[in-house]
Order: sequence, then structure tokens, then C-alpha cells
Amino acid sequence: MNPLLERQLQLTRRHLFGLGSAGIGTAVLSSLLSDDLFAAAPRTDSSDNSGLPGLPHFAPKAKRVIYLFQSGGPSQMDLFDYKPKLEAMRGTDLPDSIRQGQRLTGMTATQTSFPVAPSIFQFKQHGESGAWVSDLLPHTAKVADNLAFIKSMNTTAINHDPAVTFFQTGFQLAGRPSIGSWLSYGLGTLNKDLPSFVVMVSSGTGRSGQPLYDRLWGSGFLQTRYQGVKFRSVGDPVLYLSNPPGIDAGGRRRFLDDLSKMNELKHDDFGDPEISTRIAQYEMAYRMQSSVPELTDLSGESEKTFESYGPESRKRGTFAANCLLARRLAERGVRFVQLFHRGWDQHTELPKGIRAQAGDTDQPTAALINDLKERGMLDDTLVVWGGEFGRTVYSQGRLTADDYGRDHHPRCFTMWMAGGGIKPGISYGETDDYGYNIAKDPVHVHDLHATMLHVLGVNHEKLTFKYQGRHFRLTDVHGKLVKPLLA
Repeated sequence: MNPLLERQLQLTRRHLFGLGSAGIGTAVLSSLLSDDLFAAAPRTDSSDNSGLPGLPHFAPKAKRVIYLFQSGGPSQMDLFDYKPKLEAMRGTDLPDSIRQGQRLTGMTATQTSFPVAPSIFQFKQHGESGAWVSDLLPHTAKVADNLAFIKSMNTTAINHDPAVTFFQTGFQLAGRPSIGSWLSYGLGTLNKDLPSFVVMVSSGTGRSGQPLYDRLWGSGFLQTRYQGVKFRSVGDPVLYLSNPPGIDAGGRRRFLDDLSKMNELKHDDFGDPEISTRIAQYEMAYRMQSSVPELTDLSGESEKTFESYGPESRKRGTFAANCLLARRLAERGVRFVQLFHRGWDQHTELPKGIRAQAGDTDQPTAALINDLKERGMLDDTLVVWGGEFGRTVYSQGRLTADDYGRDHHPRCFTMWMAGGGIKPGISYGETDDYGYNIAKDPVHVHDLHATMLHVLGVNHEKLTFKYQGRHFRLTDVHGKLVKPLLA
């Protein structure tokens, strides 16, 4: 690109008015310098880790979040939402009065019938709370008294990408900040040597699952310093963490110092906040050269710990190993840790697929709850478990005595929360006898986000960012606090 043209394109409003010492430039500048503009201006100080002034809005119950995102849509019918009356309806067509003309995906839109498929798995009540959990999750069942089950979750999207994007950003279309980015922006970091938002991705046994894009943990229109940092399962945990060949620590330090001075000159010239972000990212990368190897070195963990998280906990990149790392990240003050586990999309051969998924996730999930509790961290750590939607009660494809599939179902599904500020040992919300529609106490995605922010001391209506003339927030113009979930 022509350097002169590039300079014109990058010219900031401040620089433009600075060049015009009189006339219309001065008049326009004075009209723009309002309190509202100053309030919306993004931070540019690369050393600021404290979050926004005035946050938290009130005393928080939780300091951090570990979000166990089960990508693909776990079947609530086979895990948590016990419907004993369905056995008598096996194979019968789902009544139109229940389906109510619901929009179908392309996978079942051409089916001529919708046979009811009761779960083949056994359910029992567990703990003092009497929570219903299937035999697919024996370890989760043992910690049920620590969990708050939400059986009336509902969402808008019926396909994976918009549904996952909605859970991450509060909007179905890409481009808005993810929930971890909002928290990094609003509350800042608790450890200057590690990112405030870390993401790890694992895949189910024998299943690659739906694709997950980096934009799902992106910062949208916030500064890129607030985006999630993805830890990889091979090579350096973070890209370019190691020094290039021929460069030692001292050489890298001198290089970064000189680069920072050059970037500061550029920032003084243009005032672009992304230049400050770049300076901060370089410095974070340098500090992470020491903090990340220590974090990912599991040699100091006890045999008892590895046994509790399961045999896969020693294998890097597995859900079990990522759960153990999540606890270590939480210990070190990382504000938001999100684990994505792919492979829950069981349109066919669900009994086989869900057994594998449960085998991957059940033991380490329960171990994480117990580990946090034993270390006194569960009280101020919010743990969230769930996917982007649930599964249908009717079978996708052929129904047999021991095999069936289930399509996407956004109308009602189950998630659970535990830890900081959440009431343990409860089940909230109910579905009808078919598990197809909500019968009591619906909880929308925006309501979930509002409640998550609340336990972190944030009023969801007040955490905003002005962009293109509008004050945006994670819950858009919706969302209400689900008070019965609060301790």
C-alpha cells in the first residue's frame, strides 16, 4: 500500500483535529468532548490491570469462573432430565400439540414421523438433594449436592455455530466480545504474569465434533488485549512462547525494550489504543516465558490428584488434563478459564457416543469440584457446565430397542452451576412429561449471563462499552437475574 495513503487511512480523529489549529476543527472538537465520550473511551495504559473504575459494582461472591463448555449439545434426556412416563410412550409419534410447529433442522425436517425415544439409561436420585442423574455420570452423581441444576434452559438458535456464538457473546452473529473478554475488560486481572482469560479445547474419544473458531473467545469491538489466550495441546502451550533460534533471554529483553519505544512513538503520533495493546501483549508474552512452564509442569501434583482426575489426566490435551490445568490456573488468579470439549453431537448411535463422552468428562468434572472444595476455592470459584442446546425426545432416524439418535433442541435443556454465590443442592425449572417444552421457570441465555455476572459483583446492565454510537453489553437489552439460584 502507498505509505501516504496508509497514513491517511490510519489518521485518528484526535490527530485530525490536532492538525487543524483553528476554524471548524476546533468547533467540532469542542462539541465532541462530552462526559459521555470520556466515559466510553477505552483504556490505553498498558500497565493497567485493575479493570474499570467502580467495578465490581457490589461485593462479589466469586472471584473467577471455570466454564466447562460441552460443545455439540449434550442430551438432557439421557443425563439429568428424568422422564419415567416416556417408557409407556415408546415409539409413539410425538403429538403435534407438543411439538407446536417447532422449526426443525435439515437433519429431521424430512422425517415422516417423530417416534418418542425414552432413555435406555437408568436414573437414580443422589445425595441429600435427591438430584436425578443417570448411570452415565456416576462421579457427577456423587457431587450432586454441590450443584444447582437448571432444567429449563432455553436458547434461540437451532444450529451449532449461532448457538455457540450466542452462549459466548450474547448474540447469534459473530463480532461481539465473548463473556471472558467482558470480564477481563470490566474486572481486570488477578495475576499480571498470566492472561486473565484462558481457553483450552479437547475432543471426545473417537469424535472430532463441531468446529470451534478462535472468534468464540475473541474480544469483538473491545481492545484485543481482552481476547482469550488459547493453550495448545502440542508444542509450546502458547504460540511463539519460546525464544527464536539464536536469541537468548537477554537479547529478547533488549529487543522488546527497543520495540516498545518505537511503538510508544507511534502511539504518541496516532493515539491508536491497539498500539498500547500490542505493547502490553509483548510484555505479557515475555512474562509468560516463566509463568507458563511453571503452570503446565504437573510433576508436583500428587498421585492422589492424578488418580482423582482419572487416567487421562497425565495426557496433555485431554479433558481430564485440562480440568487439572483449570484448577492450577484458578489458583494463580486467572479470571476466566473456559474448557471446550467437542463431540456431544449425537444425531445417530447416541447410546454409543454418549457413553464415550461421559467417560471422557464425568470423572475429571467431579474431581475438579472436589479439588476446588478441598482447597477452599469452590466458595469463590463459579463453575458452569453445559452446551449450546439440548436434544429432542423423538428419535432422529430409526428407533430400536437399544439404539436411537436425537436432533438439536433449543426449547429446553439442562445445565448446572456450582461454587461462588450459587445455592448448592437444588434443581430449578421443570419441563413437561415429554421433556420437550418448559413447564415452569424458564431461564434464557441472557438470564444465565446476568446471573453469572451478578455473583462476580457485576450488574449486567451497567457493564457496557460504547461502540458506533451505542452502549453495548453482554446481555444486549435483555436478561434478568435468577434469584432462586443465589446462595
